[in-house]
Amino acid sequence: MQPAKKLRIAVLMGGPSAEHEVSLKSGAMVLKNLDPKKYVATPLVIGKDGKWPVAPETLKANYDLAFIAMHGEYGEDGTIQALLESLGIPFTGSDAKASRLGMNKIAAARAFKKAGLNIPSTVNPAKIKAFPIVIKPADRGSSVGVSIVKTAAELPAAIAKAKQCSPNIVAQQFISGREFTCGVLEIKRKPISLPPTEIILKGSVFFDFDAKYTPNASREITPPKNLSSQNVKAIQQAALKAHKAIGARGVSRTDMIMDKTGTLYVLEINTIPGMTETSLVPQEARAFGLSPAELLDSIVEAAMR
Repeated sequence: MQPAKKLRIAVLMGGPSAEHEVSLKSGAMVLKNLDPKKYVATPLVIGKDGKWPVAPETLKANYDLAFIAMHGEYGEDGTIQALLESLGIPFTGSDAKASRLGMNKIAAARAFKKAGLNIPSTVNPAKIKAFPIVIKPADRGSSVGVSIVKTAAELPAAIAKAKQCSPNIVAQQFISGREFTCGVLEIKRKPISLPPTEIILKGSVFFDFDAKYTPNASREITPPKNLSSQNVKAIQQAALKAHKAIGARGVSRTDMIMDKTGTLYVLEINTIPGMTETSLVPQEARAFGLSPAELLDSIVEAAMR
């Protein structure tokens, strides 16, 4: 009996987004933990200028699957997914349609609301009268370009900051409360909510780019402490609903806030959550009892159906 043929995987990382360096760390984790008994993994680093190390058209002849370890625009907004779909190359994560929807905060919020989830109210930036308010790019990840505006005098700078990242901006009601995030992982083709994480900030007002990627800038507690089992279940159910609402596949992570009344608000969904050694979904997978290799196995299996 011949041994099973190893799956040839191209690990795509880098790219032209502001999250290029984070993507490289995600890709390194994937390369380190893909089971060498099952896979032959090759890194393909896409430059900050968007240039590929090989012609994308050659992928199908040399690889069985593309593992997308990219974040932000180009890697997470449906661009690379549409390219791989046009070439007939299987890839991990959500398809192009779900990726575009997940990255577009306005369209995603509509989908969440339709699914029965609470979302912060959206305000026309030109008609803001009440503060504090959150100003952010409508189509970027990792809280890039986000500001919490407390006074009218701060508003022009916040809008300018967001527009440096994207011409499309959104203003939302600021909700004070406990911050949570929860991953959803497809295991044997069934989406399962992982144990949620509570994010306790040390210096930032919210879970911004620096808080996410600066060592010791936040405490991440998986699973949360001092939280009822009913609230834990509500967070997990909200993450599952958000995953399904946009048609996500394989893995996702949804960020939420619970206000002082216990009302849970969905903020946004990440269709390619970070996969670094300290990222949130790998932490949650470990709490669920999955090793990094088993987490990656599930993501690959979901892509091969």
